[in-house]
Amino acid sequence: MQLNSVVARVTERIRERSAETRTAYLRRVDEMAARDRGSDRLGCANVAHAFAALPSNEKLKVVVERAPNIGIVTAYNDMLSAHAPYARFPDILKDEARRLGVTAQVAGGVPAMCDGVTQGTPAMDLSLFSRDVIAMATAVSLSHDVFDAALMLGICDKIVPGLLIGALHFGHLPTVFVPGGPMTSGLSNSEKAKVRELAAQGQVGREELLEAEQKAYHSPGTCTFYGTANSNQMLMEAMGLHVPGAAFVNPGNELREELTREAVRTVVGIVKARRFTPIGHQVDERCIVNAMAALLATGGSTNHLIHWVAVARSAGIRIDWNDFSELSSVVPLLARVYPNGQADVNAFQAAGGPGFVIRELLDAGLMHEDVLTVREGGLREYTRWPGGAGGRLSWQDIGPSRDTSVVRPAGEPFSPTGGLKLLTGNLGRSVIKVSSVPQDRHVIEAPARIFDTQEALQKAFQSGELEQACRASDANGLVCVVRWQGPQANGMPELHKLTPPLAVLQGKGLRVALVTDGRMSGASGKVPAAIHVSPEAAAGGPLALLRDGDRVRLDAVEGRLQALVPHEEWMRREPARLQASQREENGVKLGRELFGAMRRNATEAEEGACTWL
Repeated sequence: MQLNSVVARVTERIRERSAETRTAYLRRVDEMAARDRGSDRLGCANVAHAFAALPSNEKLKVVVERAPNIGIVTAYNDMLSAHAPYARFPDILKDEARRLGVTAQVAGGVPAMCDGVTQGTPAMDLSLFSRDVIAMATAVSLSHDVFDAALMLGICDKIVPGLLIGALHFGHLPTVFVPGGPMTSGLSNSEKAKVRELAAQGQVGREELLEAEQKAYHSPGTCTFYGTANSNQMLMEAMGLHVPGAAFVNPGNELREELTREAVRTVVGIVKARRFTPIGHQVDERCIVNAMAALLATGGSTNHLIHWVAVARSAGIRIDWNDFSELSSVVPLLARVYPNGQADVNAFQAAGGPGFVIRELLDAGLMHEDVLTVREGGLREYTRWPGGAGGRLSWQDIGPSRDTSVVRPAGEPFSPTGGLKLLTGNLGRSVIKVSSVPQDRHVIEAPARIFDTQEALQKAFQSGELEQACRASDANGLVCVVRWQGPQANGMPELHKLTPPLAVLQGKGLRVALVTDGRMSGASGKVPAAIHVSPEAAAGGPLALLRDGDRVRLDAVEGRLQALVPHEEWMRREPARLQASQREENGVKLGRELFGAMRRNATEAEEGACTWL
């Protein structure tokens, strides 16, 4: 299938934009890959320290027999459901390595925090920056420099992007990512959302809400909605960094273990093959575009408009929101998974899953097929379904969609576009995810109501003030602006707690929208939300010029975010300032003091909110 002209144009534009930085990156990768093996290159004391804990026969393999040594970087902890299954993985991986005549060592661990636990608390201010901490921890783990390949064990929101950024800074190593899989389905996401909205209105109490939440989040594995964690897994498949089809197999079954063992076989195969493919060569501009297309086709998390900018930069590649927006104009929406539909990720997997989506995009010319992956068969291997047991994995064709309410072919999509829109105007640049926003809410024009914290918005809702203001306006609604939520202000927390109250107001027929320099991860769902507004208010961005009552137009059809204020008046305004007391509060409690340098040095959201540049 001939490549779509827009996909080709965006890819070429990225290639040209990145020519200098990509060339410099690949030069460093090739210089590192050309060195002697670690156990041959390092001093004797260094080597002795590196392998002191290995059994004697395995020391012999590494040093004398010169067998490959695999570094394992793990995000295991046993308080987070998604990462608890990783407790057993190192032993499984080491056992498979021994069967293959190679060695494997846990090179290090990286932190893994859960936005679901920290949501709405000061700890959420550490969440985005934890990605860069994870990248640095990955670098520390691999810095012992005695590894011929790497396996990355991580699955959730900041963990996979952080591991990937870290791995790309060791781009000379062949690397395979090893997922753990989603938990089995519990209380449906839509039923859980209903209880949350009832709780927001005070119609059910804490006991009923906690019961619903525990029925939804009930066992090991990732949460079953299609948020950042599960979007990560979709993108890993589209980039060819997984064993094919590994993303959404539940923890604890025989197939999960076989896929985990296959990760060792896969990475060892790259090391020993004539077709040596380190991750730095594999992740090129075509690979990045494939990830972007997969994100758009599945209505994935908007967090990746930040994370994948940072990932690309780690490989010397420059992408921006224009690239996402232009691809969104031709990549159709092929999946409806909560919050963009009723199905959870288990239903998505059962209907065809990542393999179905990748096949449809390849056949429609919307993904690059001529890319390197961790498998010799290339990206087509990722269009098949894994099965088998007892050491005998096999893959078969997925066939047609098993449920067209969940996944559809490219010729009959849910929407002809990816549902992601770049918004520009005198309020800056932002993005909106409209794949689950009702058509009649794609344009909202109403007075602005300014909030400096998410708690202030929640208080206004609970007191009834917000609803009264909506009904009193000539637009029968408000544009709620929550500013001082960007990387430099407080670390850019997700604002999930704002979804239930705004959804309640919209459900009452009021025309509400959210505008913020913070994040929503796509969890805004049916409420129109212009997020990631850049430049952020704390960096002198135009949200600091807005005043209560200013008329704001959010237009997801034309791609505009505009304060309808006369230009002369707008230019005369002095920006509001983040109050010293609030800035101070943003920097203390729950370890936030340690992240002051990250807040000061963070780039804008569209530049990846990077702290290492």
